[in-house]
Amino acid sequence: MERASPYDQLVLSGGGLRCFWQGGFMDAVRDQIGLAPARIASVSGGTLSAAGFICRRGRDILEAMAARFARNDSNIAWNTVERDGMTPHQRIYREVVEEIIDADARRIIADGPPWQVLIAHPPLHGMPSGSGAAASMAYEAELHIVGSPHFSWAEALGVTSSFVDGRAAARENRLTDLICAAATIPPVFEPPLWDGKPVIDGGMVDQAPVPEPDEGRTLIALTRRYRSIPDAPRRTYLAPGEEVPVDKIDFTDPEMLRRTWDMGVADGRRWLNHTP
Repeated sequence: MERASPYDQLVLSGGGLRCFWQGGFMDAVRDQIGLAPARIASVSGGTLSAAGFICRRGRDILEAMAARFARNDSNIAWNTVERDGMTPHQRIYREVVEEIIDADARRIIADGPPWQVLIAHPPLHGMPSGSGAAASMAYEAELHIVGSPHFSWAEALGVTSSFVDGRAAARENRLTDLICAAATIPPVFEPPLWDGKPVIDGGMVDQAPVPEPDEGRTLIALTRRYRSIPDAPRRTYLAPGEEVPVDKIDFTDPEMLRRTWDMGVADGRRWLNHTP
C-alpha cells in the first residue's frame, strides 16, 4: 500500500545558494516520510530547488553548479563584461538550468503537482533596477528588524507580486526563463521581463509563500533561522541547524556549495530521528 504523504503542501523559500541546503534536506527525508505534496509553492532560489525536487534532479543541479564554480574564479565579470555585464551569475545560473531541467525534466514537471512560483514586480514609477534596489533595502531592513520570513515593507513601497504556474511554464517551454527570473536580485542583476512586466526577487515580498488555495498541512523549508516564526498549527517551519557555509551569491567555491548540501542531508537525518 502506498504511504500517504504527511504534508499536503510544500513551500521552498529563497536564499540564493543557501537553497542547496533544501536540496540536501529533501534528498534525505522525502522517501523516508513519503513526501508527495499535492501543491508546491516556491520563491527566488527555492524555485530551482522546487524544480529539482519535482523531477528528482536536485543532486544533478548540485554537481552541474559545482562544476561551473570550479571554473569561475571571480564574482565580477572582469574579462567577460561584454557577454555577462557586471557579474557572470545570471549566465552561469541559466546554463545550469538549461542543462539539468531539460525536455524530459520539463515533461515530468508539466505532469507533476500544481506548482506556484512567486515573482515580484518593482513599482511602475522609476527605472526597474533603481526601484528594485529600494525594495531590496526595505527587505534587508525588515529582515533584520522584524525577523520574520513574511514581509510587508517592500509592498508599502509599491512592490507587487503574483504567482506564476510552474507547470504551465514547463508546457510552454518558458520554465528556464521563469526559474531565472525568480532569482533576480536588484541592483546586482538586471530585472528581466515576464509577460511584459519587469521582475525582481519575490522573496522581498514573502520568503515563505503558501500555495493558493492554502489547504491542509504545510512543510516550509527555510534557508536561514528567523527570530519570529508565526504560530500556525498546520505549518511546520524548518531551518538549518546552524548558518550554512555558502554565501548566497558566491559563485566561486564548489566546496562550500557541497558542504551546504551535506548540511541539509545531516539536518534531514536528525529531523527524521526526532519526527514521530
